[in-house]
Amino acid sequence: MQENSINAAAAFDAELFADLRAELPALLPAFLPKQRWFGGKARAIRSTEVIDGISFGGQPSPALVLLVRVEYASGAGETYVMPLVVSAETHLLNREDPGSLSFHSGRRGVDVHLANAVTHEGFLDALLDGIENESTHRGMRGEIRARKTAALRSLRPDPCEPLAARALRAEQSNSSIVYGDRLVLKFFRRAEDGVNLDLEIGTFLSERAHFANVPPVAGSLEYQDSHRQRATLGILQGFVANQGDAWQFTLGAVSEAFRTSKKAADEVTHLPPAETNPLLIYKNELPAAAREWLGTYVAPVELLAKRTAQMHAELASDPGDRAFAPEPFSMSFQNVFEQSCLESIARVFGVLRQRLPELPPELKMRAENLAGREVELAHVFHDALGQRIDAMRIRIHGDYHLGQVLYTGTDFVIIDFEGEPARPLAERRIKRSPMQDVAGMMRSFHYAAFAGLFTPRPGKSVSAEELSELAPVAESWHAWIASHFLKAYFENAGSTSGNREDAIHLLRMHLLEKAVYELGYELNNRPTWVGIPLEGIVKLLNT
Repeated sequence: MQENSINAAAAFDAELFADLRAELPALLPAFLPKQRWFGGKARAIRSTEVIDGISFGGQPSPALVLLVRVEYASGAGETYVMPLVVSAETHLLNREDPGSLSFHSGRRGVDVHLANAVTHEGFLDALLDGIENESTHRGMRGEIRARKTAALRSLRPDPCEPLAARALRAEQSNSSIVYGDRLVLKFFRRAEDGVNLDLEIGTFLSERAHFANVPPVAGSLEYQDSHRQRATLGILQGFVANQGDAWQFTLGAVSEAFRTSKKAADEVTHLPPAETNPLLIYKNELPAAAREWLGTYVAPVELLAKRTAQMHAELASDPGDRAFAPEPFSMSFQNVFEQSCLESIARVFGVLRQRLPELPPELKMRAENLAGREVELAHVFHDALGQRIDAMRIRIHGDYHLGQVLYTGTDFVIIDFEGEPARPLAERRIKRSPMQDVAGMMRSFHYAAFAGLFTPRPGKSVSAEELSELAPVAESWHAWIASHFLKAYFENAGSTSGNREDAIHLLRMHLLEKAVYELGYELNNRPTWVGIPLEGIVKLLNT
């Protein structure tokens, strides 16, 4: 078999590219849905095409980066990035790795074996070396350009120092590679025309605003085709030593609060009732009983709010840069935004009515009541967006929640400025109210309060009776933490948040927008979690 196999040292030439273009389209519709980074799993693939291939890396196993265009039965197509290693030795392929594949080239009479390059040290080293040397790798139809920033020199003062490369296993929409706990390369698996927001905003915050609570940008990889269309393929950042993300940190605080509540139930009864809305109590100081119950988590919440406000202030700090200069709300923007929200409400409430029979009995009545308030909910958005708003729109994080923040043990570092991946890049670049980020974090606190009840430890479950007993405790925790976060945010936001009354109206609207999105997600993925966004929507409607 080996004499009929492609030479492992063969260059990525025109013949190999012709093989890949001819053979892979038949394999990719079955291959792609098995990849964690593939975002089209729920869509029917109509066709695939290998549109370019770039050689990246040398002997003995040449690596290649393929750009694959995927067209679907409906909706817009997407372009994905597949780094692969060409191997003649089938035993070197990990048969358990869904990122490997093989085919026989009938045109040349050879077997071609392709392995996931992200698991190969040579390719990972070549990526870093390329950025360090600002090299250009030419392909069949375009090229990959590697660039470094001034920050790389301080992050890696000795370019000759070997840095062990390892790919993180938590591969999702991109592949993350760590180099010696000094640097992290995010290799994007979906190529979009334009500069990636994480690169654009991260560079602005770290290099121009000198905001210390984001990872410094050290370099990038960019693809440019023959029509001069550009797409970001990778961003190199400084490694942030951390104790995990703020989500895990917060879950620990929630767990401690539940343990405390069992020991001091009399004090918990003095905390806010379950129907209390953070928007109604955020101006208040934390009562002594609440502060004692929330414990050591109070100070980190204040710090997280401060870092959030500082991030927004920095993003609004350069009126001379058109891409970042604050802009006032306009009726045209508000009309488009309102229409988008109304379409989302109609879509989600349609699913809600369809799924009512499938919901747990304890949720069905509340869900039916909410389904009857669709018109009322639509009026909230119309009232909020149908009149002129005295506020500014700025660049924001766009997908802000506890999982997008790293906890170092003493501080927080904000990561992943790509925005919501499901939205087009142009839409994610639109300037919006900073209240959208604030709403995302407040909704994240709500989820954290209930996560332990819905995801118990192995071997332990929470009964319906326990859930009924503990749900008010979770609502109380959320009410005080979210309101305290909001109070601290306004204390640090200065003029960035604008008129306070308009800010609260916008915040309520964005909280509803986020909760409606969550309701749709849970209906389709975790029906037992529907109660969290459902309760959030009802509470906000009753405000």
